[in-house]
Amino acid sequence: MSKKNFLITTILLLAVGLLGRLIPHPWNMTPITAIALFGSARFGFKYSLMLVFAVMLITDAFIGFYDWQIMLSVYASFGMVALIGLCIKKRERAPSVILGAVSSSLLFFLVTNWAVWQFGTMYSPGLVGLAQSYVMALPFFQNMLIGDVIYSGAIFGAFAFLEKGNPFLKQLPSSSSPSSIRN
Repeated sequence: MSKKNFLITTILLLAVGLLGRLIPHPWNMTPITAIALFGSARFGFKYSLMLVFAVMLITDAFIGFYDWQIMLSVYASFGMVALIGLCIKKRERAPSVILGAVSSSLLFFLVTNWAVWQFGTMYSPGLVGLAQSYVMALPFFQNMLIGDVIYSGAIFGAFAFLEKGNPFLKQLPSSSSPSSIRN
């Protein structure tokens, strides 16, 4: 991929991420997971982290920051999602992308709602409070799951479609290349 196409791809992913979090949307239905998966699968773990964390920090500055421990769990979850993206890199097909999106939604749900229970004040300590935290978050999980599958399909699918008509996009650097932008 040429530097120009890489830059355009990065700007587009940033724009999608920023708009996806800032324009009105159902709770937790954003393109962040899809960007983390795609960024890691196509350009490497470090690229994905930088892109996702940039989007999150910029948009959190507008939306509002919250308890640092819960916020850390959100950012760490997206870091783990980027690791899932590395698994997609080995076999980038629709079933792998869908499985990656579903796994990422579940991981985010489990980690962040545990953090809300552990560090927040909404739920009582103990297993009953933890269970209540997960039950109350099910509508958010449903939205995230739908959004993650749709956005992942759209981003991976759009890029695959563009590759068919643009030979420059097919020339992604290999992970063994010293001038590679992958990790």
